[in-house]
This record gives sequence, structure tokens and C-alpha cells, in this order.
Amino acid sequence: MQHGKLLVVDDEPSNLGLIDEILGQDYRLAFARNGQEALAAVAKHQPAMLLLDVQMPDMDGYEVCRRLKATPAGAQIPVLFITSRSDEIDENEAFEAGGVDFITKPISPLVLKARVRTHLSLVRATDLERSQRDAIDMLARAGHFRDNDTGVHIWRMADYSTLLAEACGWPPDEVALMKLAAPMHDTGKMGIPDAILQKPAKLDATEWAVMKTHAQIGHDILARSEARIFKLAAEIALHHHERWDGSGYPDGLAGTAIPQSARIVAVADVFDALSMRRPYKEPWPVERVVETLNAESGHHFDPELIERFNESLDRILEIKATWDAREVDEFD
Repeated sequence: MQHGKLLVVDDEPSNLGLIDEILGQDYRLAFARNGQEALAAVAKHQPAMLLLDVQMPDMDGYEVCRRLKATPAGAQIPVLFITSRSDEIDENEAFEAGGVDFITKPISPLVLKARVRTHLSLVRATDLERSQRDAIDMLARAGHFRDNDTGVHIWRMADYSTLLAEACGWPPDEVALMKLAAPMHDTGKMGIPDAILQKPAKLDATEWAVMKTHAQIGHDILARSEARIFKLAAEIALHHHERWDGSGYPDGLAGTAIPQSARIVAVADVFDALSMRRPYKEPWPVERVVETLNAESGHHFDPELIERFNESLDRILEIKATWDAREVDEFD
């Protein structure tokens, strides 16, 4: 038995009986005989899919679909149109109304089962992707929940990181992963005591040693997943405080031994940290931040990445302006 109820809508009882015979062993079914019953049944059953007849007396299937898609409860429900003849259905109208597919009568059991299975799989994939994005958002926010910034930092620096990855020639699918992975770079901060994380003064040597463990903590949390996105995030979390000259932490890696993902995030993270307001400092002027990054080329930062940064500076400043405006709207 598959999870999720299917709503079958047809004004002919024989058609409802046929679909029940084809799908009833594998799915939980609900039935409606016209458009008004269909809309009421959606609210009652919250179905995973609608199998919707086109020709019905009170309102046709297109109108039912349009009304369904205009509601919060129905907007995400896939609609599979069923029609008596192929020339009865207007493909443009069907898809514009919000349908995902259509089949013709007489109904082929194999075709109907295959279409239902395919579209429910797409729904599950979409739900999984949405859940994964929610998990990423929560992990990223958790890493900064007790830190002294507004939280906008993680999304802004993610946009900078994405732009730099693109400038370095990363393929589009990996650029998309960077946009989701970069915000999780400080996930490990959730393992640092408040007395250290929120200390208003400079950390002493012992406190700094504890603070540096956030890189390993973040890696250990994120590396528990085999998903590509979390593998990339774990790599970034572990190495985004390494320095080109080998003076960083936790492993003292140097040059190209540092994963490029972490080298990219290092540039984006420092640019944003210096150019943003914090409780203990005013934002640096952009010119001073850029001068600092260039001065650290070959020391803290990968020289090639600083070149890409300089070449992309106009676009970086556009991103900054967009986020600055959003931050004012949200926090003022």
C-alpha cells in the first residue's frame, strides 16, 4: 500500500469503479462526482494527487484545477487530467490550468499506474529537496544562533562564495551546491561555550584554542551524511580557516592542499566580516577591505582567488548593496 490518498473525480460511476479496480489495491482512494465535491474533498482528505475528468456538468476539469491551484492547500497537489478522446483536451489549457499530465480513455491500466507512480515520485523528490533545504537552513542558523551578528552574514557570504565559485569555472551543479554548503561553514560554533563565543574582549590563549575547535566540530557534524551537499559543507567547515601560507588551522595546510571550496569561502567570509557592522566594531569602508584582502594575497588567501575577487568586485558590491537594503528592511 502506497502512502498518500488519491482523489478521483468523474461524473460517471463506471469510470470511478474502473479506476478503483486498477489502483485500489495499491493506493488509498477517495472519490468525487463533480467539481464542487472535488474541492470539498481536497480540503477533507488532503490528497497526494488528483485524477480529474475534463468533461463534467457543473464545472469542467480545467476550472476545478484553476480553483484548486489558487488555494494554499491545493497549490502543490499534482493534477492528472483524464479525457474520453485525445481531441477533447486542449494541451495548452490543461497545463496552463496547472495540470501535470493527461491520459485518454479507454484507460490503460499499465499507463495509468505508470503515470501515477511517476508523478508521486516527483512529489516525493520535491518534498525531500524541500526538507533538505530546511535542514540546511536550520544548521546554518544554529551555528550563528549565539554569535554576535544578525544572521544575514551567512546568506550574504554564501552569495559571495557562489559568485567566486562561478568565476573559478565551477560547473553549474557544483555552483548550486556551494550556495547551499557555504552557509554551514560555522556549524561547529554551536559546540563552543557562550563565555568564549560571546566574549566582548580578545580571547586568551586557552580560550582561542577552544574556539578553534569549531572547525573540527562542524566537520564532524556535517560529515555524518553521505549526501554531496553535506560532504562539501563538511570540507568547508573543516578548512575555511586554513591559510595559503600554512599558518591557519586546524591542520596547517598550505597552498592548493587546501580544498578550493574552503579557499573560496575564506575570501568571502573575511570580506563580509570586515565590511559588516558588529557590536564591537563599525563596518570598514569597502576600499579598506579590498586593500586588506589584496595585501593578504599569498599569505592568508589564494592569489588566484584574489584575482577572481578583484575581477568580480562590481558584482560583489551589487550583492552587498542588495543584502544591505534587505537587512535595513528586516532589522530597522
